[in-house]
Amino acid sequence: MTAPTTPGWLDWYPNPSTPDFRLPLGTVDAHCHVFGPQAEFPFAPERKYTPCDASKDQLFALRDHLGVSRNVIVQATCHGADNSAMVDAVRSSGGRARGVATVRPDVTEAELRDLDAAGVRGVRFNFVRRLVDAAPEEDLRTIADKIAPLGWHVVLYFEAADLPELAGFFASLPTPLVIDHMGRPDVTQSVHGKEFAEFLEFVDQGDVWVKVSCPERLSVTGPAALDGERRAYTDVVPFARRVVTEFPDRVLWGTDWPHPNLTSHMPDDGLLVDYVPQVAETAELRRKLLVDNPMRLYWPGETA
Repeated sequence: MTAPTTPGWLDWYPNPSTPDFRLPLGTVDAHCHVFGPQAEFPFAPERKYTPCDASKDQLFALRDHLGVSRNVIVQATCHGADNSAMVDAVRSSGGRARGVATVRPDVTEAELRDLDAAGVRGVRFNFVRRLVDAAPEEDLRTIADKIAPLGWHVVLYFEAADLPELAGFFASLPTPLVIDHMGRPDVTQSVHGKEFAEFLEFVDQGDVWVKVSCPERLSVTGPAALDGERRAYTDVVPFARRVVTEFPDRVLWGTDWPHPNLTSHMPDDGLLVDYVPQVAETAELRRKLLVDNPMRLYWPGETA
């Protein structure tokens, strides 16, 4: 028996538009998820939300519609540390997907080797309190020490206001770091303000990559990527543009499909693609953001 979705849950946009902006050949969607299907891949009992199904076939159909070449599928918190759905999607991609897993401190070397062989290249540490009960640093350090020999990285998800207390721990980890959604800045503050400056300084001082993803999750004043709006989320643009400009070789982009836990609206994924040229203003910057950087991180030695 399948569980009903969380009350008020917004399903993903069913008929995305065709983007005006044509993605360059080899574009990587470096942040997306699969949910279930629940009947085949049950959700974790300890989950904080129950989503709709969002299968690998639906993800790959969106990939092809948008003109994306490859995906990086990030383990969703609703599946806990059972990576079966994510791994199944990566294995089914014909080499066109990589994975980011969630593992526990007692994960074995053999289990990590199996994940590596399947196409997993990192683990995710979640510090967003509404999504996880706790993120014990010693357990996470144990995990980081175990994955470092594989050449994996750690993906970090946190709120901007929490960075000062977490920065020391993050900097001590023995792996490259990838920051989800620009560290969730408060876009009502100045792009030149103290909070965002501290984030940029943290990025500058380490082996840190940044996803300029999820404007729909960060925006306060919009406009939303709906109803043909090709210049959406203008309040987020200055933040993403600054990161892309200052760290052109360490930025990534992703759709965040199927956009878990949104409450105000569900964006049209085609219009989200049209957000990209707002933040990467030249062909060279767009090529690095969409193709060169994610290929270097997830498919080193391969050509797009």
